[in-house]
Amino acid sequence: MTAKLSKGQTIILSAAALPMVAVGAFGGAGTYSNIVTEFDRAATAIGVVAAGEGVTLVLALVMVGVTMLGQAAPAPVRIGLWVTPISAGLTGVVVADDYTEAVVYGMTPLAMSAAAEGLGFLARRIVVYTTGTDMEAQRRNAATMQRLAYHQARAAKHPDKRVKWWSERASWRLARRVGHGDAQLGHSLVDVQREQLTRGAGAALADMYALPATVAETATEAPARHSATEVLRRRFAEMDPADAIRVAHDAHPDAPPAELASMLITYGVIVDAVQVALVLHGQPDEVTVDRDDADDAPDDADDAPQVSPLALTKKQAVLDAVTALRHGPFTSSDVVERVKRINRITVKPAYVRTVLSREKQAEPDERPRPMEGGYA
Repeated sequence: MTAKLSKGQTIILSAAALPMVAVGAFGGAGTYSNIVTEFDRAATAIGVVAAGEGVTLVLALVMVGVTMLGQAAPAPVRIGLWVTPISAGLTGVVVADDYTEAVVYGMTPLAMSAAAEGLGFLARRIVVYTTGTDMEAQRRNAATMQRLAYHQARAAKHPDKRVKWWSERASWRLARRVGHGDAQLGHSLVDVQREQLTRGAGAALADMYALPATVAETATEAPARHSATEVLRRRFAEMDPADAIRVAHDAHPDAPPAELASMLITYGVIVDAVQVALVLHGQPDEVTVDRDDADDAPDDADDAPQVSPLALTKKQAVLDAVTALRHGPFTSSDVVERVKRINRITVKPAYVRTVLSREKQAEPDERPRPMEGGYA
């Protein structure tokens, strides 16, 4: 992304650069005067000014040049921009005769140094604006990413636990610096956030006003007509099958379950007659089977499982087993085994003896008793 400076921007930047040039000139003149006063030699004063403030200006211009070429400034240039103003100030402090002169002589070189660095920084910003590329920011991010990758690899693979612990925390510290000063990354993140906010606002407004999606189409196109069968299909599809069965039964109360099931299938509700009967009556209809009297089955038939319409109690099951085993000798264990096999009921021998004892006591004594009967 490239851009051009407008006429107004050019005027304002030029006006901002003029005071910097003036301050630098005054600072250089002041340093020159201070050194001439101390050494009484003009050549020495010119050399001091050139070695201090002049070097700062040269380094600033070098950084501007490499930035315009799309390259990052080398490390000596960046270090020199910090060291040369300090050295110029220390030179003024050293040549002073007392503390008052030391303060004045130390502050004077900073004027030209600050002007040089200010002009260099402003020139670099203009280059970044016009080219859309900040090489210094890219250099810092590249160095940060390289160190981050190194520490992550060392935290994962290094055999020393202490080194892994240190690299893991160094990775978190470096992660905070990724992307600092990268204007292009900032613009991309802002664009993503702006798009998300636009989508969210659009969804909120659509939900708030509930506007129809296509007003023009509804005005020109005729509404689609649906048959009664299609409407019922959609209604039954949204209903529970049991509710659909009850609705069909209310509409046709005299229809048998089989007919209702066939009718519901045509509307997309897949049920059978048994399900319809269970929903309407709660249980299937009882079926009565009439059969002729058959000859007595052999004794082995008593061993087959018996199906009774009513659930047998334990007592009745025991009595039935005793009746089946009455043709021969048997024990309480035989009764327990037969009740478990035939009636699927588990009883204990003691319970069998109790039932037989109570049943025997309940039988009436039919033998004639003495002194009973009519008169002879």
